[in-house]
Amino acid sequence: MDGLHYLSATDAMRMFRAKELSPVDLMEAVIARAETVEPVVNAFTYTHFDEALAQAQAAADRYARGDEVGALEGLPVAMKDEVPIEGLPWENGSLIARGEVADHTAPIAERVGAAGGIVHARTTTPEFSCAAFTHTPLWGVTRNPWSPAWGVGGSSGGSGAALAAGTATLASGSDIGGSIRIPASFCGVVGFKPPYGRVPVDPPYNLDHYCHDGPMARTVADCALFENAIAGPHPRDAASLRPRYELPERFGDIQGMRIALASPLGDFPMDPEVEANTSAAADAFAEAGAVVEPVSLPWSHEEIVDVTLIHFGALFGAAIGEAALAHPELITPYAADIGRRSLEAIARASFQDGLEREAAIYAPLGEILERFDALICPSVGTRGFLAGDDYADHGIEVGGVLLERYLAACLTPPFNIASRCPVLAVPSGFASNGVPTGIQIVGRSYDDTAVFRAAAALERIRPWMDAPERRPSI
Repeated sequence: MDGLHYLSATDAMRMFRAKELSPVDLMEAVIARAETVEPVVNAFTYTHFDEALAQAQAAADRYARGDEVGALEGLPVAMKDEVPIEGLPWENGSLIARGEVADHTAPIAERVGAAGGIVHARTTTPEFSCAAFTHTPLWGVTRNPWSPAWGVGGSSGGSGAALAAGTATLASGSDIGGSIRIPASFCGVVGFKPPYGRVPVDPPYNLDHYCHDGPMARTVADCALFENAIAGPHPRDAASLRPRYELPERFGDIQGMRIALASPLGDFPMDPEVEANTSAAADAFAEAGAVVEPVSLPWSHEEIVDVTLIHFGALFGAAIGEAALAHPELITPYAADIGRRSLEAIARASFQDGLEREAAIYAPLGEILERFDALICPSVGTRGFLAGDDYADHGIEVGGVLLERYLAACLTPPFNIASRCPVLAVPSGFASNGVPTGIQIVGRSYDDTAVFRAAAALERIRPWMDAPERRPSI
């Protein structure tokens, strides 16, 4: 079958069950594709191809016998390298952690295995998953399959790149400031930041309301399939929600659905091409029957970045800052920079001050979501980050505005602040440099189905990556 490596997960599962396709055939196609494109894309840290082929054969045997199979049985799943899997390397893209081996398996990896998914590869991240781009001294630069001079976003950059390149059918991500949604945007794929507690996370970050593990895929249905396999309460995560929430297999139309359009988002600057593609997506929602209205949010990008850094300084960023102080000769400039900025932020404002400011940021969004079923806005304001650029000693120009901190080009952190809101990132088009652009669909607290329903309607009208001309040429 031509282009088998781009087969959707839902189609693959249907064909496996009908005995029209073997998991071995799909795995072989994905591996062959990886061997072709990995020298350019560099989305993988470690591969487990021999073991994956053996597991694919075992899955094929189960289908042949008519055994009960899991929700992801036989699918190639690329797992973000940040995720520990007992007995396998767990280096977090850092020279500081080089050679470390995981002593346990994270809940998301447990769930993939229990559902029959096959982890054939681990995907690249920035050091300690602390950047919105993906390159490290350990693994080199991960390049955008659509336009290799440009980056893939981060920190789940390798996952986004693998999906776009056709070297994985599904891929895991994690999101503490946009790390699922940014690479989904730059790679032209789908990524879901579940609401806090929906997908279990390892301690201690399960107690950090900014932190979310979640699914990435090439289609909305695939993303929903993956989300259903990993969601639900877990005994090691006190914050994991009960009862288990399950997305439906099919999503209805959006006739009469009220959608707020926030473009621009507060005073975040945007490239004109990003804004134009967001507007085109809004028009498609209206074409699908939704009522789309522009709204304004009184958000300052400087305030949101500062509040985010306060939160990082108290939790995630504090560990990076300590590592930078302990190993200044080994840490990357960008990790040292985010660590320093995080520690400076928490030194000038308490965690409680940060929480009070987070509440003030959420308040106008909460009012909008009382009147609308969902809100849409761009995922990233810029057309891309250059591959291999640290952005540690210089800013970035976006829409004619010079931003001191490149993080202000990302429109994702407000929805880590609003952590109980589900956010689905989907493609919105392409910029003239060949890099995809994307939008975020933001739902009311814990209303996951609404954002998937909206995205499915958009996908029906504006399908992406469903034909060879809509796929990377590498």
